[in-house]
Amino acid sequence: MLVVDDEPGIRTAVARGLTAEGMEVVAVADGRAGLEAALTGSFDAVVLDIILPGLSGYRVLEQLRAAGVDTPVLLLSAKDGEFDQADGLDLGADGYLVKPFAFVVLVAQLRAILRRRDAALGRTGQRVRLGRLLVDPAARSVSWEGDVVELSPREFALLHALASRPDTAVAKDELLRLVWGDEQAASRNVVEVYVGYVRRKLDAVGAGHVLKTVRGYGYIVESP
Repeated sequence: MLVVDDEPGIRTAVARGLTAEGMEVVAVADGRAGLEAALTGSFDAVVLDIILPGLSGYRVLEQLRAAGVDTPVLLLSAKDGEFDQADGLDLGADGYLVKPFAFVVLVAQLRAILRRRDAALGRTGQRVRLGRLLVDPAARSVSWEGDVVELSPREFALLHALASRPDTAVAKDELLRLVWGDEQAASRNVVEVYVGYVRRKLDAVGAGHVLKTVRGYGYIVESP
């Protein structure tokens, strides 16, 4: 776990508590250090305060997602307004916790986020072959005519959700539930952004045509 919080008391307490729960923890005190650590993609989850010196938690999260890093992020904030929560979730956060909070609630949220991530990655899903496209959840790999398509975990989950339902239009709200774990966990715009990411990577190997938009509804992966 990566903990990013500039309040020494909270940072130390959360780090000690998560360590006591059997987790390995790295704790930093400012946004730039948090971004540098999180960009490695080596953490299972990030506990990220919003108000930070150097770079706000919003900007850290925004740059992480722009870089294709899909590590789950739990935002911490002293603000409990609906718009504040919506802003964080729209930027790609996986959860939002208002200070002050009970440590048991933080741990529960983290475990729920990790469960949703595991489900979204399709770890119990079946291998899907659609003509020249192969999507393998066990190896978390995608290939087209043997050429590997490098996808982030969230991009893989999105493609697997669609490829598992070939020739079936899947609504954006359904994709939010399947890939983000909750229809309220992100906005429909986030789905559009990630579909764009996946389509560009498929285009690079000549497979962009398999993923199509059903205007006003959602997306479909067509079988040959």
